[in-house]
Amino acid sequence: MNIYVSGLSYRINDDDLRQLFEEYGQITSAKVITDRETGRSRGFGFVEMANDDEARTAIEELTGAEYDGKVISVSEAKPKTDKPRSGGFSRERRGGGGGYGERRGGYNREGRDSRGGGRGGKRDF
Repeated sequence: MNIYVSGLSYRINDDDLRQLFEEYGQITSAKVITDRETGRSRGFGFVEMANDDEARTAIEELTGAEYDGKVISVSEAKPKTDKPRSGGFSRERRGGGGGYGERRGGYNREGRDSRGGGRGGKRDF
């Protein structure tokens, strides 16, 4: 079973996370998620346990426990869903683009401003 652990101290590494869970059963893997640029822990990680019953016991025992000065949350990891990220390129348009319809203004066929501003009417120069 894959377990999600959050609220970890930023000092925790993979070995520390493994040791925390080892007393509950066989650990297949333990990974603290780190920032790509700094290499520093992001405060959460994943533990894979070989036996589901042992994993459930670890979840029950460690949820709300204090570890390295922080209260941690432990739960069964959920599969990552494909959520669209904000920003970037998207094929789907979600509105935008002005919205003035037919009354955009600008210049008419004669090359004159058609927005109607000024002191009224036509003027001779």
